[in-house]
Formats: sequence, structure tokens, C-alpha cells
Amino acid sequence: MNEAARKLSQPQRDAAEPHHREAPNNVEAEQALLGAILVNNDAYYRVSDFLKPIHFYEPLHRKIFELAGDTIRMGKIATTITLKTHLPADGRVGDLTIPQYLARLAAEAVTIINAEDYGRAIYDLALRRSLITIGEDMVNIAYDAPLDMPPQNQIEDAERRLFELAETGRYDGGFQSFNDAVALAIDMAGQAFERDGHLSGVSTGIHSLDSKMGGLQRSDLIILAGRPGMGKTSLATNIAYNIAASYEQEVQADGSYKAKNGGVVGFYSLEMSSEQLATRIISEQTEVSSSKIRRGDISEADFEKLVACSQMMQKVPLYIDQTGGISIAQLAARARRLKRQRGLDVLVVDYVQLMTGSKKSGENRVQEITEITTGLKALGKELNVPIIALSQLSRAVESREDKRPQLSDLRESGSIEQDADVVLFVFREEYYVKNMEPRDEFDPKYEEWKMQFEKVKGTADVIIAKQRHGPTGTVKLSFQSEFTRFSDLADPSFVQYEH
Repeated sequence: MNEAARKLSQPQRDAAEPHHREAPNNVEAEQALLGAILVNNDAYYRVSDFLKPIHFYEPLHRKIFELAGDTIRMGKIATTITLKTHLPADGRVGDLTIPQYLARLAAEAVTIINAEDYGRAIYDLALRRSLITIGEDMVNIAYDAPLDMPPQNQIEDAERRLFELAETGRYDGGFQSFNDAVALAIDMAGQAFERDGHLSGVSTGIHSLDSKMGGLQRSDLIILAGRPGMGKTSLATNIAYNIAASYEQEVQADGSYKAKNGGVVGFYSLEMSSEQLATRIISEQTEVSSSKIRRGDISEADFEKLVACSQMMQKVPLYIDQTGGISIAQLAARARRLKRQRGLDVLVVDYVQLMTGSKKSGENRVQEITEITTGLKALGKELNVPIIALSQLSRAVESREDKRPQLSDLRESGSIEQDADVVLFVFREEYYVKNMEPRDEFDPKYEEWKMQFEKVKGTADVIIAKQRHGPTGTVKLSFQSEFTRFSDLADPSFVQYEH
């Protein structure tokens, strides 16, 4: 040992030499919780909403908790006697056999009153261990990353992993047992039964559309397409506002909030500014024409209506991002942030063709659109929210006699049709009939045109061209162009029809 090293005091040497740190854990809390469950199975229900076997530090405790959960869910009683047959009899914990260890856990259990506190402590420590793993990976990748790997990719990956950890308490993905999948399906059915309108998804606020689709289903990619002038943005805006305006929340077992009805909406408006979008919504809600609002051609009574409406709208959880030409990676990062900070139940993108891909060298537009739609579908699954993505249709529609859109009209990529769970087309025959008006009022065809125009005036068709979970068909809606508002038809003679 040289002179300089000898002069270091013991604490200084300890600080100078890196030493092994044990991952955060609390084995006593795990023992206390398991003991409480073995004594009274009700303790399991106090923590089962948020605590999973993976959150336990000690592998044996993971196994005991998993066995107890499976036993209780099957309607049986989990005790030291029923569990010990499923655990290795020759295993040891210190001086104790596993059956003796189970008996000790039960004997030392005090009460189930603190079960939730123990569960929360175990969960929080598991999150800290996961954070350490993510942090270590970030450091190692940053040191060892190949030269051709841009740092932005690592940032996006770290953000995704942190988001998954914040949302679910785990980031490993991987396989899920069929039991868990069945439990989720039953939960969804139960929530649909309790929700207004008995819908499994989020209500659009347009009943005739909801009855065909069951609302907007979580993790679905819903493509809403149409030619310019058909009202795609109007319909998307109407649905977004209806969902945000009917938002009601309830507190979950882990203290987080969840939408009971309606939801928090994120709206990416790549084409219109947030002010234009707000003007449309105000016009729709107050029934004051948006062109009059823009020109200032309104009465005092109208202005009072606008002010009252704006005060009510300030409480609505609708968030607008008006960045033009946003990339799929930026959109995903901002959506994750919104969900973490404010919550998120529905995402709207207006519209797909205005987004940009990663612009890899030599990549064409079709590949770019494919990357965007695939990214949107993956984002919907990651965030567990429906995504409504608007899309332009090709000009092929205009050259046909029958102007009704078809799936083949989706522009630039077959991936739009392929990745979408639902494809909706907005079609207003009124728009085309109006353009065919004879110039001469005394033309013999004028009366025929007038009759046809009156028949289609103020109506719109929403064509469900593809739906993974339900029927295709057409829904007739009312459309008031001066207020850019879609709504259910009051006339019961207009019926929906299926293909």
C-alpha cells in the first residue's frame, strides 16, 4: 500500500471505492402481507387491483402470492394447508422447510387492516427497482451505442419504457396469461353494463353511430376518410367535443383516475389552427354561424351566447396540438406526456397525409404513410386508447358516376386499410347535387333537380366500410353546414342499413 493510500481515513476509502448496493426491497412487508392473506383471504382483494406477483422481490414470495391469487379466484380458500401441496416440500428458507415457513407467516400475521399499506410499499419498491434497471440500461446504451444509432432513438425508447412503467407498473411486455386476458374481457363487459348507453367503448355522442360501433373501442385505429368538403374535420370535431364535454371520472383502487363516461381528448390539428377549431366548436354549440363569428356579424344576444359557451368550454378536457408536419415519433412522445400529466382517453389526428415519417433515404411516400399508420396502430395499443385518424381520398371518386367512396379510394397506401380496425367514409350527396344545379331556373330539368336536392339536403351518410368487431353498413345523419354540426336524424323514417 503506498503512502497516499495509507493516509486515507476509512470513510474516505469507502467513498473512494465503489461498493455493491442492494436493490430496494422490504422482505418484512412482503412477509406481513402474505401472512395477512393466509389468515384472511379478504386481504388479497385489498391489493389485487394493483399488486402483481412480479412486484415481489423474493422469488418464493412471488410464487406464494401467485398461488394464493389463483386459489382465491377459483372460489377456494388459500391457507397454509391448501398452498403447501403446490410448493416444493424439500425447499428450505434458512432453517425452515417451506411448509414451516408458511406456518410462520400465518402465525406472525397481525391484522389485515394494514394489508393495503404493505401492498403499496411493495409496489413502490418494485417501481424503484424497475427505474434502476431502465437507468442502468440508458447509461450502458449511451456508452456503447454504435455510431449509426442516433441519440433521438434512445430518448424515444427510454420515454416509452418510462411511460409503460408509469402506466402499468411494469415495462417488460411479453406474454400475458389467458386468465388475465379473460379477466380483462369480463371487466370490459361489466364496465359497458354500468356505463351510460351500455357501450363497450367511448360514446361518440351520436347514438345511431354508437349503436353500429358500440362506441370507440380502446386501442382501435379508426380511419375517418372523405373527399374535401365532405365534413371529415367537422365530424371529428363534433365527436371529440361530445366525448370531452361528457367526461366524468372515478377514482381507482391505486388512487389514479379513470373515465366513467366520456373522456380526455387529445386533438392533433395539422391543418387548422386551434382558434379555427375553437370557432367551429363554439358555432356548433351556440348555433351561431361560424362565418358570422369570423366577420363579427353578430347581435348582442349572439355575443352573450358565445361568452356563456366559452365559459362552459373552459372546463372541457380537450387539448389541441396545432404543430404542422409533425412526425409519428413526436406525436407519440407528446401523447405519452399528455396521458401521464392530464390523462388521455381518445386521440384525434387531422389528418394522416399531413404527417411526416422518419424520412429515411430513398423512402417513397407510400412507405412513409405505411410507417405512419403502423405507428398510429402501435401507439393506440401502447396507450390503450382509440385513435381517430382522418385521411384524404384519391381523386378517382370524382371521375366515377357513383361518388360513394370505396376502400380502394384510400389514398397512397393499402396499409391504411390494412392497419385500420374501422374505416368510416363521410359522404354528403347534397354537396354533389348542389353543384349540378341547372343555371336556368326555367330549364325543364330544374324541377327534377330541386326535388332531388330537397331529398338529400341537410343529410350525410357515414359509411362503415370496415369494422373488425361489428357489421359494416351506412348510418344516415343530419348535417347543418352553417354550424358544421353532425347529429342524429330526428325523422324515424331514415333507417340504418347493413351490408
